[in-house]
Amino acid sequence: MALALEYFRSASRFVAARAVGDRAPGLLTGPLAPLRLATLKDPVPLGAGWARVKPTLSGICGSDLSTIGGKSSFYFSPLVSLPFVPGHEVVGELMDDCGELKAGQRVALSSVLGCAARGQVDLCPNCAAGLYGRCDRVTVGDLDPGLQTGFCKDTGGGWSRLMLAHRSQLWAVPAEMTDTTAVLVEPLACAIHAALRARVPQDGDVLVVGAGTVGILTLIALRRLTPAGRIVVAAKHREQRAAATMAGADEVIRPEHAVKAVRRQEHAVKLTPERGMEFLLGGVDVAIECVGSRSALDLALRTTKAGGRIVLSGIPAPGADLTPLWFRELELVGAYTGGMEDVEGGPRHSFALALELASSLPMLERLVGATYPLDRWREALDHAIAAGRLGTFKVAFAPQE
Repeated sequence: MALALEYFRSASRFVAARAVGDRAPGLLTGPLAPLRLATLKDPVPLGAGWARVKPTLSGICGSDLSTIGGKSSFYFSPLVSLPFVPGHEVVGELMDDCGELKAGQRVALSSVLGCAARGQVDLCPNCAAGLYGRCDRVTVGDLDPGLQTGFCKDTGGGWSRLMLAHRSQLWAVPAEMTDTTAVLVEPLACAIHAALRARVPQDGDVLVVGAGTVGILTLIALRRLTPAGRIVVAAKHREQRAAATMAGADEVIRPEHAVKAVRRQEHAVKLTPERGMEFLLGGVDVAIECVGSRSALDLALRTTKAGGRIVLSGIPAPGADLTPLWFRELELVGAYTGGMEDVEGGPRHSFALALELASSLPMLERLVGATYPLDRWREALDHAIAAGRLGTFKVAFAPQE
């Protein structure tokens, strides 16, 4: 039997969390939490290519908090199967031989449950092209619906002491890499994908909105893997601003000062409407939204030059004013998980790039500010919800403690 945190269906808790969660976040980890600490039967490998993994660390992601807080879009409802064990940022120990990977090896998880994991012999066009995050079959095949591990009831997730993974998801962790670095490989792969989706022109100016874990990792990827010129980061909290400076930002400002800073940098024209946020005629070549809030997307839309590109790296919140998208003929693109990337030297998987980049950045592990055993899950989620204000970046579970 394995201890796990299980997310279960509760319409009343979902509605209550959606209604009052922002005003009373403590309720999300108290009576409104659709989570329970459960002792579940040990999972059994689902067939060829499957293995058990014992999670060592599993991160708490913004998408997890959005789900628990009732803020996820109903768009996702047919893409998950309940009850499920959350946790898709995972480093752990492989318990069974799996292909060329041997039991006892440390592995990191690429979370998408694509065609290969679902037993599809004929891959969908996206999986065949290596664009696994765009898989068209995440609701069919040998598994119940689940866009990722951590949202599928058949596989378990990282917020447990034992879970299942398919060979197509597993990446060997180098012996010299610490667990606290390895647990960031999955979000780093996502950040790399977002930075490359931005298609930054040579010496192009970039605005990164948000400097939590996603924003800092995206900044690192922009500096290491793109021809970006000047990078401005809009960061809400003091510790985030300090980290953005260390990670290579040319200018770090508070979000409320971002329009003025970009206007000064780009010699743009600033206009103030009768109602709503001020905006620019002119601006940066690319903006990457790493928060997942209406105000962050509004800021990106209003500071990007005509014909520029905006990348949504955070899960979008409803309500942003899309008028600039139309008026300035902006390109708005999403960036979800990863896959094969077109980089110098030929296509490479974003996870391979992330492992390589993480190996060269030993300071990365300092982004993991706190770990908790599963039986302190309320504390852990409270900490993750308040992470920015508390000066923490990544909060993770240590399920074996």
